[in-house]
Amino acid sequence: MSDQSAITQLIRTVIVADGLYAPGHLGELTQQVPFELVDDVLERTGTTQTRLRMLPSRVGIYFVLAMALFPRLGYMRVWDKLTAGLQQVCPCRPSEKALRDIRRRLGPAPLELLFTILAGPVARPETPGVRYRRWRTVAFDGCSSAKAPDRPRVCGWLGKIKHRYGQEGYPMLKLVALCETGTRALLGAAFGPVAPAESVYAEQLLPLLDDTMLLLNGRGFDSDDFLAKCASTGAQLLVRLKGTRTPATWAVLPDGSYLTRIRGVRLRIIDAQVTVTTDDGIRTTGNYRLATTLLDHRHHPADELVALYHERWEIESAFYSLRHTLLDGLVLRSHDPRGVQQEIWAQLTAYQILRRAMVEAAESVPGTDPDRASFTVALEAAREQVITAQGVLPDPAQPALIGVIGRTVLENLLPRRRPRIAPRRVKCPISRYATPRDETRGHPAVRITAIEVAVHHASERAPEGRRDRTLQLMRTVPERSWRACEIARGIGLNDARGLRAELGRWVNEGVLQRTARGVYVLAREWTTPGLQQQANHLVLTPAESP
Repeated sequence: MSDQSAITQLIRTVIVADGLYAPGHLGELTQQVPFELVDDVLERTGTTQTRLRMLPSRVGIYFVLAMALFPRLGYMRVWDKLTAGLQQVCPCRPSEKALRDIRRRLGPAPLELLFTILAGPVARPETPGVRYRRWRTVAFDGCSSAKAPDRPRVCGWLGKIKHRYGQEGYPMLKLVALCETGTRALLGAAFGPVAPAESVYAEQLLPLLDDTMLLLNGRGFDSDDFLAKCASTGAQLLVRLKGTRTPATWAVLPDGSYLTRIRGVRLRIIDAQVTVTTDDGIRTTGNYRLATTLLDHRHHPADELVALYHERWEIESAFYSLRHTLLDGLVLRSHDPRGVQQEIWAQLTAYQILRRAMVEAAESVPGTDPDRASFTVALEAAREQVITAQGVLPDPAQPALIGVIGRTVLENLLPRRRPRIAPRRVKCPISRYATPRDETRGHPAVRITAIEVAVHHASERAPEGRRDRTLQLMRTVPERSWRACEIARGIGLNDARGLRAELGRWVNEGVLQRTARGVYVLAREWTTPGLQQQANHLVLTPAESP
């Protein structure tokens, strides 16, 4: 009787699709990518099989996604993982050529559409760490460390890195993503050769922004045109500007920040110095110049926005999980452009469904920050579920419970993140960015004991450059028309010839208006109101209210 009980305990029920569709699953992650969704994607992209083969198109989609979960394994070993728990259901084993053929038949289109459907914000409004006031915080960033195989067709698409000694290394692929910083889930992605700037790819993702979002961007996305395009989406902005940029002052606010206009967009500029002290006595100082569309200094204090900007770095953790944890730093396996595109879309989809499962687990325990969910733990749990073919379909008896992946994540939550400091170093040996020899920052393990934020008052700084001095001069008599020679003398120049080109550029920027040849007047919107008048008449629009 005891032997019979032991045998009974080894029996388990596996529920999968019927017949040839049985290998088409991702274990518990299949609930994030259900059969109905995959079939709809195949139908919309015209990639459904014309006749029922041993490898239906639906099985091909799950096989390509499984390759993203097992990047170190070849085709046959990935297939063995899918069918390890289905030996009696799937007695037949396709050839490696058959698996290559199903990839070619599918192409990148269904994987791209699948990611587009699954991409987007995943957190509820009440989830900790995903919002500032009523806006969901998101960020753009790019990664150029993905390596494709060194094959002629791939090189013809991506090119190779050029050095003074010639071309070398693998073809590199640039990936730019829009990320929900609170959960590190992806709202969208674009990729291609590394030659175009990150902002070129980011412009493809601008339609994903809306008035419910607050965009946190780094210095690589601070161009005037890009800022204007971002503002036109209705999203609020908090962008770090390059230190060399000196926006013209329109009006100074009581907290020390000041208003400016860039391509017709009203922005508030915050100049701040952040000083970090570690327990070994080292003090590290950095200067930040932030531009934001949150204009009200009373509802959005400068030091609060400086602290909020730190959330922008969450997207770096997203790229680390995608590039080094999921892909394990490996070279992509596909040898042609269509295969590389299909592989990247599959990786992005696998990453997104893992993030969705992690956030669902975190939200099942109120007050849990999604930052504490470990991507590595979720990935390993998902791989185990693929091998055992468990949780393919939800249990109708317990529909509200989280699965094995969620329970594993909750049992292995990361500790609350501690403040730390580390130099930003690029470890790729072919990078042209060398590590500074005089780096004074502490070891990453050094504990931060104090963080001081000092906002520089705009009224205390001297006018920076010819533009600020010109504005200061012309505001003395705002309605007057000024000749170029008068402006030159007023700002201390002996000759106006070098100033005329800059005056023309300021006309294009909307700061000045040309009334006649060589005659300029200050644009009406750049006439600065009095400080008290500005403080009293800065009216909040509904998008700017807390």
